Amino acid sequence: MTVRDIRYFGDPVLKSACDPVTRFDKKLRDLVQDLLDTTTPSGRAGVAANQIGVSLRVFSYNVDDELGYVINPEIVDLGAEMEPMEEGCLSVPGLWYPVSRHTSATVKGVDMNNEPITVSGTGTLAQALQHETDHLDGHVYLDRLDRQARGAALKEIRGSDWF
Repeated sequence: MTVRDIRYFGDPVLKSACDPVTRFDKKLRDLVQDLLDTTTPSGRAGVAANQIGVSLRVFSYNVDDELGYVINPEIVDLGAEMEPMEEGCLSVPGLWYPVSRHTSATVKGVDMNNEPITVSGTGTLAQALQHETDHLDGHVYLDRLDRQARGAALKEIRGSDWF
């Protein structure tokens, strides 16, 4: 089991869009296993590859005992209803802010054999699918906060012991 170190807010890898996966080889299988292992500890709903320093479009999720991954994910459907959900991030430890997210989401991508897969969810799974896809697009959840909340978050980050 390899639980990889998480990159923190301020690391440039978190602000760049990730490259699509084009090689389906042992290196990819190892990356997926590391993502799954890194998502498994308690309190973790998902990890995007760039959060462990790899700029490829892959994420893992672990919600309600459903552990999985998606390679080259794209959000293909979002429910019409949105609501503010408390959200945190392993890359921004200790900070939780309400973020408006769609209450349902569907992501399409492929598995390690380059076979199509679809993951759909509501509630926390929908939130995780949106959050991790945002990471792969070079965004952290703080980017979705209004100006005042983002300012407060940045002030907290500057005073944190990890920044």
